[in-house]
Amino acid sequence: MYITVLDNGFVFVCGELIHDGHSYTLTRARCIRLWGTSEGLGQLVNGPTKDTVLDHQIPIISVPNHAMIFTFQVSEVWASHLS
Repeated sequence: MYITVLDNGFVFVCGELIHDGHSYTLTRARCIRLWGTSEGLGQLVNGPTKDTVLDHQIPIISVPNHAMIFTFQVSEVWASHLS
């Protein structure tokens, strides 16, 4: 599971992140509408806070290489929020 930061301020948590050289595919993705953190995005590594707001799940998102800013792996705690 990963949190991905895209251009234009979009942040997604996703179940799987696949890179084919030209684009990224995010599966079981949910946009993190509101981080709900007091210590930045990294605070979400071990799951959402009580104030985190997630949009409805999007089964598959394709993201061009140039739109991906960075990603980081997150805890399996997120699994229950992606099903």
